[in-house]
Formats: sequence, C-alpha cells, structure tokens
Amino acid sequence: MTGASVSAGLGMAAGWRGAWALALVMVAAGLGGCAAPGALPPDQPRAIATASDQTDADRRARTRMELASAYFGQGQTETALDEVKRALVANPNLAEAYNLRALIYAAMGEDRLAEDSFARALQINPVDGATLHNQAWFFCQRDRFAPAQAQFSAVLALPQYRDAARTQLARGVCYGRDRQWPEAEAALMRAYELEPANPAIGVSLAEVLYQRQDFDRARFYIGRVNDAPGASNAQTLWLAARIERKLGSDSASRQFGARLRERFPKSPEASLFERGRFDD
Repeated sequence: MTGASVSAGLGMAAGWRGAWALALVMVAAGLGGCAAPGALPPDQPRAIATASDQTDADRRARTRMELASAYFGQGQTETALDEVKRALVANPNLAEAYNLRALIYAAMGEDRLAEDSFARALQINPVDGATLHNQAWFFCQRDRFAPAQAQFSAVLALPQYRDAARTQLARGVCYGRDRQWPEAEAALMRAYELEPANPAIGVSLAEVLYQRQDFDRARFYIGRVNDAPGASNAQTLWLAARIERKLGSDSASRQFGARLRERFPKSPEASLFERGRFDD
C-alpha cells in the first residue's frame, strides 16, 4: 500500500492539507489475491480460487507485484516500475499491475501514461474498486472534479465494496478541493459514521466545518482527534487553536498554541501561531 498527499496551493488551510497527507491510503495492488479463474459456462457456479489454481507465472507475477509495491512505498519509482514490467511479462492480464503502474506513472508526472494504465486495468476488470478509487483521486489531483466524482460514485455503488470509508474520505477531500463545502461535509460525515475512530476523517471533517463557520461542531470533532492517544500533530493542534480563536476563547487558543510550540517548535504551524497568522 502506498500513501498519497494533497499538493500545495489548494486554497485551503494548512491543517486541511496535513489532514489529507495523513488520510489517503491508496490500494496499489491486491497482493493477497489470485489470478482470476477462467470463464465458466453460465449454468456452472464459479469455483473458489485457491493457491493450487495459481500457475508458476501467476506466482512470479505476484512476487514481482509485492516487490513493486514495496519499492513504490519507499519512493523508488523507477525500480517499482521495473518490477511491474516484470510482473506483466509473467501475467499480461493482471489488472492490479496496470493499476499500480498508473500510480507510478502519476507519481512520475507521466499523466498520459497513467491514464492509459488506468484504462487498461479497467478494461480487464471494470468493477475493480481499487482502480476506480485511485483513478478518481488521480482526476481530483488534477482538478478534474466532475470525472473524479463520477468515479467515486461508481466505486461506492459496487456491491459489497469494503473500503467505503476510505472512498468517502477521498470524496470529501475532493469536494473540499473544489470548495464544495456542503458536499464535502456530507461525504465526510458518512465516512465518520463508518469509521468514527479514524483521526484522518475526524480532522478532515473538522476542517470542513471550520470552512463552513460551524465552529462548535468543528471543536467537537477536532477535540476527539486531539484527545486520542498518539493522534494529535502540528496540524490538528493548529486547527484547534484556530477554532478556539473563532469562538472567542483566546485562553484555550493560547493553550493549544503552547502545546504546538512545545511539541513541534519548528513546524510551519508553530511559526504561523507565533506570527498570529490565524487566517492563512
């Protein structure tokens, strides 16, 4: 699995960007799966694939995919790409390999090649949730909001899709990039209902509520994040300080600022607090 962060210059507060840096985990490949079994006549049920169904080529492809995902997670994009190529030599119809290749190309700034790889992955498996999710976020990163939201809808409509919280989080952040605050709140509230203990969802929701000037509710959600062991960081403390200032509680704002300066003295957020730049 690999992490992805929102690029700068979104017209949002630093806490929002930090929330997303913490938030999005993109599924690069289904490393635990097996190659899809061959087509069966319509009157026969599909067999459950097990390890014995894998060919030597399948196993070689999976091994290469594991290596590619690990290298990509470490930022070694060219090495990861080489491993994906080797996986596709072993199994040219491995949709997960095209999905991961798309992510690698996107990270390398090769957008056309990334789009081609997403298209190939979906040609092989049109209902692959990981690819649809990743393609939606790819569109969102490039401010192509309409196709992004269409793809998020397609993912969430898949029967028995298991990563709805992750996709609702990504969808909410994408709406935020487009400054569609009511839609962002709705998506993030749904994500929160699914995973209330996820700090990335909590801080993203609090930031949206801050943008909507719903400061009391924003205080509640960021408070839960900052009170959770190990969940607070410079972005969450800075957001809390900004919220308290909007609510007219200067003493509480200063307390969060003190925690920020003590724990993260060299962070951009601590610098903003020191300079009183609460609206940057």
